Amino acid sequence: MTPSRTDPAIHREPFVHLVDVAHDRALVAWGAFFFERAPNGRWDIVDDESLPAKVGRRTCIGSSAETFGPTTVQVLAEGGEVVAEASPDERAWVWVEGLQPDTEYHYRVIVDGRDWAAEELWDWVPVARGGYDLAPAGRHYDLRFHTWPHPDAPTPPLRFVAMGDYGVGMRADAESSRRQQRIAAVLDRLVRDHDVRFALSLGDNVYQGERGRVDEEGGGEDDDWYSSFFQPYRLSIARVPVFPAIGNHDSADSEGSDDRAQMEDNFHIEERFHRGLETASVLPGLFYRLRYGADLELVCLDTSLDSEDQEIHRYFQAPKHRDWLRQTFGGRPRRWLIPFSHHPVFTAGPDHQNDEEMRESFEPLFDAAGVRLVLAGHEHNFQVSDVGGRTYVVSGASGQLDERVPEGFEEAHTTAWSGQAHLLLVDVEEFEVRLTPVAGLLDDGQPHPMTALSPTNDLVEPPIIVRNDQGS
Repeated sequence: MTPSRTDPAIHREPFVHLVDVAHDRALVAWGAFFFERAPNGRWDIVDDESLPAKVGRRTCIGSSAETFGPTTVQVLAEGGEVVAEASPDERAWVWVEGLQPDTEYHYRVIVDGRDWAAEELWDWVPVARGGYDLAPAGRHYDLRFHTWPHPDAPTPPLRFVAMGDYGVGMRADAESSRRQQRIAAVLDRLVRDHDVRFALSLGDNVYQGERGRVDEEGGGEDDDWYSSFFQPYRLSIARVPVFPAIGNHDSADSEGSDDRAQMEDNFHIEERFHRGLETASVLPGLFYRLRYGADLELVCLDTSLDSEDQEIHRYFQAPKHRDWLRQTFGGRPRRWLIPFSHHPVFTAGPDHQNDEEMRESFEPLFDAAGVRLVLAGHEHNFQVSDVGGRTYVVSGASGQLDERVPEGFEEAHTTAWSGQAHLLLVDVEEFEVRLTPVAGLLDDGQPHPMTALSPTNDLVEPPIIVRNDQGS
């Protein structure tokens, strides 16, 4: 029996996660993190290894989490009537099917006859005595989502966000934590008031460290992910799905080998992308495509190192993934086909250079498919490169930040850059995509667009516009 929220020794904080949405179904997950009083009187998260002894559980969140009790997920129409429901066995997630395309719904998670996470939320917030602690935050979940258009219907105007290199964690009293929280507040506002339908993660979803508050493996346990993902974005990820790319800090490239397995668990990779083999090539590797109506397809590229095959340097060079990529970029043309990945093809630095392996593997595919826009992270700033009629964008500063001026503008064909924290707001219409980096919120709560500079220090004001006049 797990402790209640009112247990004086252990606090259970419930979470809801809208993992995925399609035109006719939604994947809903739920879970909780557990906290105990530290000797200094503050709350401290219960480490995964201590869960069995302290709260009688093996896991707290993700696809492997065991049940919290008999559960039913209900999806409701705007009028309040239940239109679909599902009751899983021995797990804390479920696909709810039989929904209508392009429709807004409310939903409920009912555990042991009570609405899960219906009370006031306790968040990790600044406190009067200094630093941060777990405390009631005056916020509540607003559980609703909007299904996607039918895959064969014309793609309506769409707004989504992309954010890279965000997972620094926000439990430490540090500028990086405040930076991640600031950009998370932008995401909350865009989802709540500006019709954002989903988020693309451009990789590095969780980092090692956080001033000693995360263990050596960085992202190998659920309690690491509380700080880097579930708490900062808790309101947003209950409303819109996040589609992840693998970063070097999410895998054995830079940190522990268990980081990637934990990411696959918390993002429900097998449940989301292993169902339809034509639309994904995964395990090992993470390649998938997302079709939003008939005219837009997003393609996730895994650019990390292949640690399981000594003869293959990177996952995209493996034969099974190469075949899938050729099929994806050689299939029926879409008006908009937008690849996204962690590592960029072109970057002016300051820490990295153009990626020749990616150029060799991907540029012929992009040319054949008429790709006009490519999104990536990894470099901790904002960059735009125009090469061969194609716009390459680096957006890797939603948590990490490098303010140094890059030196490789000419080699990367850079047209704009900025050393500010931000996320990228993407508006897709029939013949153009508008890109607006957003650095924060104004005093009235409205998003604050971020200006950039050209390599010659001329001001570049948003939005950056990418045109595509080709027929679909």
